[in-house]
Amino acid sequence: MRTEEVCSHLLNIRNSGYSSDDVTVKDTTIRKQTRQRCVIIFHIIGHSGNVVVKQTVLLADAKEPVERLKLLFTSLLSHVSLIFLLPQLKNTMEEKSVIAEWYEGQNIFITGGTGFMGKVLVEKLLYACSDVGSLYILMRPKRGKSVQERLKDIWELPVFERLRSTKPHLFNKIVPIEGEITMEGLGITPEDRKMLAQNTTIVFHCAATLRLEAQLRESLDMNTVGTQRVLALAREMKKLKVFIHLSTAFCSADIDVFEEKAYDSPADPIDVINTAKWMPPQALVKATPDIIHPHPNTYTFTKRLAETLVAKEAKSMTVAIVRPSIVTPAVSDPIPGWVDNLNGPVGVLVAAGKGVLRVMHCNGDNSAHTVPVDIAINAIIVIAWKWGSAEKQPQEVPVYNLTNDGTLKFTWFNVLETGKKVGYQYPFEMQVWYPNGTITKNYWVYFIWSIFTHWLPAVLIDLLMFIFWQPRFMIRVQKKIYHGLELLQFFTTREWMFQSQNFFNLVNDLNPKDKQTFSMDFHQRTVENYLTYCVLGARQYCMKENPKSLWRCRIQLKVLYVVDTLFKLLLLYGFFCLAWSCSDTVKYITNFIKDFINGLIGVENVGLNKA
Repeated sequence: MRTEEVCSHLLNIRNSGYSSDDVTVKDTTIRKQTRQRCVIIFHIIGHSGNVVVKQTVLLADAKEPVERLKLLFTSLLSHVSLIFLLPQLKNTMEEKSVIAEWYEGQNIFITGGTGFMGKVLVEKLLYACSDVGSLYILMRPKRGKSVQERLKDIWELPVFERLRSTKPHLFNKIVPIEGEITMEGLGITPEDRKMLAQNTTIVFHCAATLRLEAQLRESLDMNTVGTQRVLALAREMKKLKVFIHLSTAFCSADIDVFEEKAYDSPADPIDVINTAKWMPPQALVKATPDIIHPHPNTYTFTKRLAETLVAKEAKSMTVAIVRPSIVTPAVSDPIPGWVDNLNGPVGVLVAAGKGVLRVMHCNGDNSAHTVPVDIAINAIIVIAWKWGSAEKQPQEVPVYNLTNDGTLKFTWFNVLETGKKVGYQYPFEMQVWYPNGTITKNYWVYFIWSIFTHWLPAVLIDLLMFIFWQPRFMIRVQKKIYHGLELLQFFTTREWMFQSQNFFNLVNDLNPKDKQTFSMDFHQRTVENYLTYCVLGARQYCMKENPKSLWRCRIQLKVLYVVDTLFKLLLLYGFFCLAWSCSDTVKYITNFIKDFINGLIGVENVGLNKA
């Protein structure tokens, strides 16, 4: 029996003596109201292949109730096949996305919309919540291109591929707002500011500088004062429902267990901002370590200050703070492995994959706290819906730590070993050496090992480049890697502990449709499968390497393996010769081993002669 026939039989129970006035279908409940004072409701509930059929019968003052009940049960028995057709029936009466319905007509202001997370946020809102109103993206002209030209270039990126192929008309919903997060009033014209104040209902503040080495004045202007400027604009928005602030899970340098709550910053944000304004640049640079203590860099410090500013606005507007951990390539949406920058672990992955990075200061036993970008964006969208649709303002600022701590445990050593395995299967182009790096938690071992594996090879390669009249680059690359690893070691050598229960509980508020559309499941793929997509994504989207070159790279990898092995043997032989020429002890041990082997060979020859 076809699904259409099943539904028709279910809605027309004429054999039972009932005639229908009105039939409505809502969610998974089919309601039929008859002319008589009799109501029959069939609830068909399906979950994970299990079926429960519930029947409620109310026969109030109905004529011949016994006959009607008999006819009713006869009709029910004739539709037992409905159980076996439930998957098709569920598709017919597919549950709607509550979140997508709520976003219908919402006008959203986004800062940082051209960044890594910002692009994925814009794509997901347009694809999953296609009836959304306008997306106002704060942008600045760059490299001689206007904001309109930049927007067209961004639209052509692979991240928007599925939108271009299925819903190209949604491009018109993106409205570029020319401005700059570091300018007074965000650099927005009075006309645009008035439009935003009248129309905006949701704010996603994602703009920030991620440069760990940035000077304090630069980080303050972008991360803290920039947040202050966006909050000032949000106060003017008459229809604002929720303000989402994107922070970081690593602004907890002075806290052992980072809970999902707003903490007071080590210093008052306004005092720090005013101090940075009047203090001379050189004096500020010298005073920075004392000002930001105990934070390791200006990035985490200024993000912590920004959280304090946002938390103070909780009485006047609905705000929420979202703290992603290390954001990694997409696990599923919009493209598995999508990434467009070399920040954080992706840069380490590429450097190690090309054989440039050989050793890293890192405690391999520590947990790796990461979150794929699409899981983070799904959580942000759900959080905005949760508090934007709430009837009452929360008494405390809602805070969410977006980490895998508590649901998916793996260490940096696991990442290293699995990454090597994947890297050998999908090698990068232009490898300078065989990728076989390692990690150590001892700084001095790292320092000494880096001299032999980083600096000496860099000098050798640049010397060869000089001899053959080619541009030298290796020492410059190693300087960047060295300074980058120095900044990262604070995060890679200590164990971080987060509480993320608010984040994990978000899924409990979703219906099955939204759980699928806005998935926050860390177990969608195995770690090896996910790292495979990470390598392929970094290879294709960051390094612009053609997937068709993999066969050639695998051959090159085998050649480099042979070269690496021969070089190690040669190096060992050189060390041995040096030690033998300088140490009598080494000579004695060598001669002893030689005599012992000769003795064994002599005994064996004597035995053969006797035989």
